[in-house]
Amino acid sequence: MELSLAQSVLLGCVEGLTEFLPVSSTAHLIMISQLLGVEQTAFMKSFEIIIQLGSILAVVALYWRSFLEWEVIKRLAVAFMPTAIIGLVLYKVVKTVFMESYGLIVAMLLLGGIALILFERWHTEKDDARAEISTMPYTTCMLIGVCQSLAMVPGVSRSAATVVGGLLLGMRRAAIVQFSFLLAVPTMAAATGLDVVKNAAMFSAEQTSVLAVGFVTAFVMAIVAMRSFLAYVKKHSFTAFGVYRIVIAVIFGSLLLW
Repeated sequence: MELSLAQSVLLGCVEGLTEFLPVSSTAHLIMISQLLGVEQTAFMKSFEIIIQLGSILAVVALYWRSFLEWEVIKRLAVAFMPTAIIGLVLYKVVKTVFMESYGLIVAMLLLGGIALILFERWHTEKDDARAEISTMPYTTCMLIGVCQSLAMVPGVSRSAATVVGGLLLGMRRAAIVQFSFLLAVPTMAAATGLDVVKNAAMFSAEQTSVLAVGFVTAFVMAIVAMRSFLAYVKKHSFTAFGVYRIVIAVIFGSLLLW
């Protein structure tokens, strides 16, 4: 079944609300598309990548001043490099293998949920944890970029990988969450640009309209999600997200695999 405008709005809402949470927006898009009966065509895989740029533009809208700070830009560039290199190498594998393996996606959601719960039980933020993005060591930025590259496997979650990696490397929670927001911009802009270059010529006028609707919806919902998430992490741990991942993995698994 081809994706309708109504389904595009729904998936745009899902993308915008989950992109910056440690729950894997890609996994949600793939699984909900399956539940809606939307076939995982080449266009649908592109849709799931491209509408993420709508969420990413919400970061620019809210944090544009950060992109004018040279020290921040340099650190984002360093953190982006591992994902850029690995992404170019694994592009075909991600689209043709990872995004079609529902068992893998469910497993990553489940294991990621368990990992978040265990991490929060073990991790204690130190008093001298780094609170400023502009003074992050470049080695820390590079390692956070390596962590982010793990999220090429749907279900891992780019947000979870970068935030947990940053916390392990001595960042304050609010600082690494904001850095994760900012790092999403070059990462998803590159992923979207690569996909558009490779596949845009194949999109029909109707498909382009469906993409545009999902894109705008994701942008609006992402602004709401980012503000809420940053306020949440200042007072709470990620344990609730870990529990959510486990529950949603069981639900998706029971509906789609068993």
